[in-house]
Amino acid sequence: MSLVIENLTAQIPDRQILNGLNLTINPGEVHAIMGPNGSGKSTLSKVLSGHSDYEVTAGTVTLDGQNILDLEVDARARTGLFLAFQYPHEIPGVSNANFLRAALKARLPEGEDIDAVAFYKQLYTRMDQLEMDRSFTGRSVNEGFSGGEKKRNEILQLMMLEPKYAILDETDSGLDIDALKVVARGVNAMRSESRGFLLITHYQRLLDYIQPDIVHVLMDGQIVLTGGKDLALKLEEKGYDWVKDEVLATA
Repeated sequence: MSLVIENLTAQIPDRQILNGLNLTINPGEVHAIMGPNGSGKSTLSKVLSGHSDYEVTAGTVTLDGQNILDLEVDARARTGLFLAFQYPHEIPGVSNANFLRAALKARLPEGEDIDAVAFYKQLYTRMDQLEMDRSFTGRSVNEGFSGGEKKRNEILQLMMLEPKYAILDETDSGLDIDALKVVARGVNAMRSESRGFLLITHYQRLLDYIQPDIVHVLMDGQIVLTGGKDLALKLEEKGYDWVKDEVLATA
């Protein structure tokens, strides 16, 4: 089973952004998507998660055989899809601990509840891995957090929810090198043969710490070039004009 995106085309009211995008992520694989500003990288993450600003005009997205495009946002999450936002949202009045308990409970059969002792044991273990102070359990989700704290909190959610497929939209944005290492360590701890990842990034530096199996280049709403992790190094060295030359050379 896989996350399969076929001929995905999507738009906002005044502009088409994704243009027949195709991508398959198998369990155990880490894919990275790179591309210039405006190429459709963040749009892809938002369309997959069900953001209401985007209209899908063609194509399908199936998660382990189930079409998710007809599902509401919360239902997509319950199928095993997770999105770490480029700009994480603040949720005033809802503590981190209560937010995570509610998210986990939503995945349980009706009538079942979370074991509080086991929940907090796992939560504290994950927070220690991310070097987060335990006082964050009682703080409102992302409210008053620094950029780095918000990104760590996103990875904490990933580690607690244990999704089948995780989309990380520019998780490295705004992180200093120490915070980047901590976040990357958390992501790497979640790599497994049963979980797929899609990393969306501008820069090679993230891929130094979370090494992808496959790297894609997205331009004009389509994946135009795919390769191994060395492709990211070439992009860092030569830029995206080099990609245009490569595509034209093989057209």
